[in-house]
Amino acid sequence: MKFAIVFAAVLAVALAAPADERDAQVLKYENDNLGVDGYNFQYETSNNINRAETAELKNFGDDVAALVVRGSYSYTGPDGQVYTVNYVADENGFQPEAPHIPRLQRFRFNLSSASR
Repeated sequence: MKFAIVFAAVLAVALAAPADERDAQVLKYENDNLGVDGYNFQYETSNNINRAETAELKNFGDDVAALVVRGSYSYTGPDGQVYTVNYVADENGFQPEAPHIPRLQRFRFNLSSASR
């Protein structure tokens, strides 16, 4: 009887232990390459990582054509909280937005008054 109780306790602890991240499986994956019109993809894993992204070419045929990428990803942090980041990447660079990412303030300087 004692063996059964100890075995059940060890089994419960083993099952309650967090799964190794290296053992995560892809649960969902979709990918569409639209050629010149861009692409989109999304995936979801068993360890609660999700990502979705779309891209399109802006001003195609112009000298200033740029790829505009929009997307988001989420993951569960070591603290158990789910973190989600939304982003845009375009001719202005990578621009992530999320409550847990500090925002930088942009300063504008008037160079003509600063040089006096």
